[in-house]
Amino acid sequence: MIDPADAALRKHSVVIAGHRTSISLESAFWDGLRAIAAADGRSVASLVTEIDRRRTGTLSGAIRVYVLQRAARGALAGG
Repeated sequence: MIDPADAALRKHSVVIAGHRTSISLESAFWDGLRAIAAADGRSVASLVTEIDRRRTGTLSGAIRVYVLQRAARGALAGG
């Protein structure tokens, strides 16, 4: 069962290449993004900047795909 709190959209501001932008993601994706950044020993802003450089679609969509791919590889569980 999906926790409604995990599905709620949350907006955060992030600085990318010196520009502040707002990103809306579900709470579960923000949590995953923070966990990945921590596991990699980097800031969320640094990770989002990397994702932004490599994306072909929307930034929020690229972040969701990145988090899902890392989760599939076990990165969120420390593997």
